[in-house]
Amino acid sequence: MNCRELSNLSLAEYNGTTDPQEHLSRFENAALLHRYTDGIKCRVFVTTFSRAAQQWFNQLPPAVIGSFREFHCLFLHQFASNRKHQKTELSLFSIRQKEGESLKGYLLRFNTAALEVPLATQKVKASTFAQGLMDGDFSSLAKKPGI
Repeated sequence: MNCRELSNLSLAEYNGTTDPQEHLSRFENAALLHRYTDGIKCRVFVTTFSRAAQQWFNQLPPAVIGSFREFHCLFLHQFASNRKHQKTELSLFSIRQKEGESLKGYLLRFNTAALEVPLATQKVKASTFAQGLMDGDFSSLAKKPGI
């Protein structure tokens, strides 16, 4: 593997303020695509750090990282407070159609939010969607059984 192949990794820097699991997942996908070995992953992963993440890495004692698995565990532990919490089905109940919002606009906004709740069933999604409709042409959907 040459230097050009290592520099082809296009990944946003991790500064320590966002979800570390998302950054790690993106890195691991890129590393898989580039077929990085364990040692190369350790060397390249640190190049994605900036600011607080870089400072954290710089203060680690020498030879504390023996494998990429250890590195990623240390990384996730250090920045655990920035992890996104998985949303539950209950969060869908807070989504309501806004005054003047089209049905299409509401549907798009609802579906975008529902993507963040992977465990929500179709029945729950349909029920919470219908419950969030404003009174008007489509509010009867919320009252019809079987939705």
